[in-house]
Amino acid sequence: MHKHKILIIEDDTDLREGLSFSFSGDGYDTAEAGTKKEGLRKIAKGCYDMVLLDCNLPDGTGFELCREVRGFSDVPIIMLTARDTELDEIKALELGVDDYLSKPFSLGVLKARMKRFLREKSGTAKIVSGSITIDQGTCKVYRRGEEIGLSKIEYRLLLYLIENKNHILSKEQILEQIWDSDGKYVDNNTVSVNISRLRNRIEDDASHPVWIRTVHGIGYIWKE
Repeated sequence: MHKHKILIIEDDTDLREGLSFSFSGDGYDTAEAGTKKEGLRKIAKGCYDMVLLDCNLPDGTGFELCREVRGFSDVPIIMLTARDTELDEIKALELGVDDYLSKPFSLGVLKARMKRFLREKSGTAKIVSGSITIDQGTCKVYRRGEEIGLSKIEYRLLLYLIENKNHILSKEQILEQIWDSDGKYVDNNTVSVNISRLRNRIEDDASHPVWIRTVHGIGYIWKE
């Protein structure tokens, strides 16, 4: 059975560790971050089923982090905030936060809301395109029913291509979505090298790709 992974981004150490302890006792796999930078890095590199996000962080706001995360991930986010204003709640929801709880909050209510989102997510966790199936719940990829091993970058690249199937994606768009979130400088060759690796994993003949087509001078398209 899939063990749900929860990331807690909260600068209050006592609250963060208390939530982590409680969720671990409920059978969740928990991870923690105390800053915006660390939280963003973990979301970009990991595969979480739920993010609990504090509104105020030492190096930025939860609003800013949510805006950046929504550029590459639709992971459910519940924002926890001491700022109980209607404007903040509206802003959070407009940025893509799935739910919003004001501190102090009931742990029981938080857990109930988490369970609802995780139930909904598990029902729509699989993406199928042609011979490829992506199980977002486990971050595993299958080709004609057989699992294929992908690196985290290859997984995110495949997911981004399939989510935008039949639409041309420029190299710049791909760089921005897949690599810029890590805050690392990469050159244009990074995209073509990783596209080539991904083709070798999923295509019957990587030299004559069926799924990942090159659009010369522009970028790539997942052709379904």
